[in-house]
Order: sequence, then C-alpha cells, then structure tokens
Amino acid sequence: MTTPFPFVASQVLTAAQMNAITELPINAKTASHTLTSADAGCRVQMTSASATTITVNTSTFTAGQSVNIYNLGSGTLTITAGTATVTTTGSLALAQYGGGTLLFTSASAATFFPSGGIGYGVATGGTSSSITVSGVAYTLLKFTSSGTLTVTKSGLFDCLIVGGGASGGRRSTTNVGSGGGGGGAVIQQTIYLDANATVTVGAKGAAQTAANTDGNRGTFSRVNQLGAGGGGGGAGGGRAGGATTLDGAGSGGGGFGSVALSGEQGGITLGGIAANSGGDGGLTTNLAGGGGGGSTQVGQNNSGNTAGNGGTGTDVDTFIANGSALFHGAGGGGGSVSGTGGTAGNSTGGNGGSSGAAGSSATGTNFGCGGGGGATTTSGAGADGVVYVRFKV
Repeated sequence: MTTPFPFVASQVLTAAQMNAITELPINAKTASHTLTSADAGCRVQMTSASATTITVNTSTFTAGQSVNIYNLGSGTLTITAGTATVTTTGSLALAQYGGGTLLFTSASAATFFPSGGIGYGVATGGTSSSITVSGVAYTLLKFTSSGTLTVTKSGLFDCLIVGGGASGGRRSTTNVGSGGGGGGAVIQQTIYLDANATVTVGAKGAAQTAANTDGNRGTFSRVNQLGAGGGGGGAGGGRAGGATTLDGAGSGGGGFGSVALSGEQGGITLGGIAANSGGDGGLTTNLAGGGGGGSTQVGQNNSGNTAGNGGTGTDVDTFIANGSALFHGAGGGGGSVSGTGGTAGNSTGGNGGSSGAAGSSATGTNFGCGGGGGATTTSGAGADGVVYVRFKV
C-alpha cells in the first residue's frame, strides 16, 4: 500500500490507507538523484554497485520537513550540498547499509543525523592519503616513525600494526649455519578513540657483526596499548633463536646448524593473535640454519646443506589499497657455510648467506621483515615496523 502523501483537502482515506500512515513510503533509486518535494517524509533508498549522490537544493523543502536516506548498494552514497547547506556531526558518505535522517531547519539548510551505532572518527598524523577499499572511501594515515595520532572527532579507527623485524644470526664456526631473523607481528583491529593516541613504531634488529651471536630482535609497534611484537633474532650463539618481545606475537628466529636445537617459538600471544616459530637447524655438522618465522607461516627447516626459507608475511593490500600484493612481517632465510642460503618468506625479507657469504638485509622500508642469517660473516638487518590507521570519510 502506498501512503497517500501529501494529503489534499477533502480527501477521504480508506482503512488500509490510514494504517499505511505509520509506514514511510519508499522512493527507490538506482542512480544519483536530486531530492524533490515528493521525497518529503519518505525513505529514499539507494541500490547501486557504483558510487552515487543525493543532491540537496534550496527552496525544495520547508523548515521541519525531513527525508530518510538509506544505502542498500555496495557503492558509496554521498549526500551532496547543491545550492542548500548540509551539516552533520557524522559523515555524508554512506557505505552499504548506512543511513539517517536529513532534517531541514529552513528552506536552504539541513542537518543530517546518521542512524545506527558509533561511526568512524577523524584524526590527523603521519602521512595522509585518500584510498578506496571495496568502493568505500577512507583517509589512510601512515606512521613510519613514532608520533601522535591527533583525534579531532571521536569514533572508530581501523588499525594495522606491524612490529619491527629481527636480524639473522651470525655463526663463524666452520660448518655451522645460522638462523634467519623473525618477522614482526602483523595485527589488525578496529578501536574506539575519544582522545589523542600515542603511536610507537618498532625498530628493526641491526645486522649482527659479532661472531657466534644471535641476531638482534625487533621491537614492538603500538597505538596506545594495542601492540604488535617484534621478531626474534636468528640463532648464532648457542640457543634456538633470539628472544622475542612479549608485547604481541613477533615470530621466532631460525635455529642454527650443528646442534640439536629447534627454531624459537614466537612471542606470547595477545588477543588470539598467533605467533609463528622459526625453522630448525641441523642436528649434525656441516648443515645449515633454519628460516625465521613469518607473520602467516613458520620458518622452514634446513635440508642438508640448504638453509631453511623464511616464513611468509601478511599481504596488506586489502587494508591500504596498494594496488598489488605487499607483504609485511616476512621471515628471513637461514645461512649456510658450505651450501645454499635460504630465501626470504617474500621478496621484502632478507635472504640467508650461501657458502659463507653475508646474509642480506630485509628490503622494503618499514615492512617489519626479518634479515637473512650470516654464515662466517655479517647477517642481514631486519626492517623497521609501521603503523597504518584509517577511517571512513
């Protein structure tokens, strides 16, 4: 039943029409629309997979009239001020299933009141860019060094936090391999902020130059108390890989060859975030080291004189809209004195040294990946972490 709006003088309503007054009539749209007087008291319902607009002009409505606007489509619906003024404490860009009430305070001004629960906030800090993910527009803030997330409007914020990557171990003893560095943890969580937040970006583990010494671990990254641990250093000095931080779930470093030690377990887990272990080193002489653990995969064990590969990292493309796969938190490859060094979990990590060569450092600035193990010479350094924060616009 269509509600008989607007009423006219002397109009006689049936019982069904009277009952229908309690229901808002639906003006269904599938393309951009400019509001008309016929939309007053109605629900303008947009269904489109593409971005659309609802335009608001002056002298179409009078003070006190309202229009309910809802977006059922996957494309973003943006309420746009044409000749009228539109204000809101929320966002005028409505993602799928977003909506609210547009209330006119005069013929030329309206206020939009978003419906539903808590919406996204607004903040500044780091390096800002505009991105679109699955048709939804976001502002992305990237922190490559510690700083402050300045909150100018309370609300929700999506955070992707990457701990610092560790360096590989260095083993100078003849015929003993070295472990690859563990990648930093990669965690994603939506949090509510009503005040400025402290952002900490985890530091990488520096290349190991001391003989028979474990790699240097990475340090944690944080937004306030939400933390991602750094990776554990690759083994080189007599244990199963350098200790990880306990502030999240950094992946363990790889074990070194010639002793019955396995790769280190990842750090303590918080919030159900899984850590990944480093790979095992050899159990007899003349063998290679294990790969460092990655954020999505354990480090690989050695096979004979071939060192283990690093575990794979996390593709962050779906969060930051990079346009192609971009891996963070990959483990470094183990080193081999007389054989082949392991490769990094992804191209952003460091490769282990082959036949006594130095391990390579993690590539990709601020990707939180582990460095390669060094066999008889220097290991590869890890990579610093990073913090991404985004909010809908």
